[in-house]
Amino acid sequence: MPSQSVLEQKKAIVAELSERLKSSITGVVVSYKGINTEDDTKLRKELRENNVKYTVVKNTLLSRACDEAGLEDLKPVLEGTTALATSDSEYAAAARILCKYAKDHENFQVKSGYLDGAVIDMDTIISLSKLPTREVLLANVLGAFQAPIAAFARAVQGIVDEGGVEACLNKVAAEAAPAAEEAPAEEAPAAE
Repeated sequence: MPSQSVLEQKKAIVAELSERLKSSITGVVVSYKGINTEDDTKLRKELRENNVKYTVVKNTLLSRACDEAGLEDLKPVLEGTTALATSDSEYAAAARILCKYAKDHENFQVKSGYLDGAVIDMDTIISLSKLPTREVLLANVLGAFQAPIAAFARAVQGIVDEGGVEACLNKVAAEAAPAAEEAPAEEAPAAE
């Protein structure tokens, strides 16, 4: 039977894991079997740079934390080697990094995940992993907002380059006059 101090440590770990599950917006559970130290170090560095917290956890402790956090549907995958990656700020970061890593490493496997307090299926995790980074999405939105403004600025610059509004109007009128002269006159309707 474990000592009282060991039980208290385990209770503290479960409480910490439970709070982490509740406060994060997304999480991914993986099997890290067969990963070497060098690859693990690279993976942890990339996750840290993207504000993803990654820890190896005991299945029994994570199972109890899942009960407390309302994520009981994660429990069936809690076997073998298990690590948990959570993010408090970006929905796709953990899935993107870990799915890419799993594709390159045969034994590393994504088991399950959750999003906003609900367990999600593997198709959703794969879809999340294909989303671009937050910075790329923001750049795309900004580009979409700037496109009309940039087109307007180019049009105004074109007017300035032509010599101003009056010069542009004279040019358009000069181009329209020969076209009007060349157009055939409408035929009068035939008299009956």
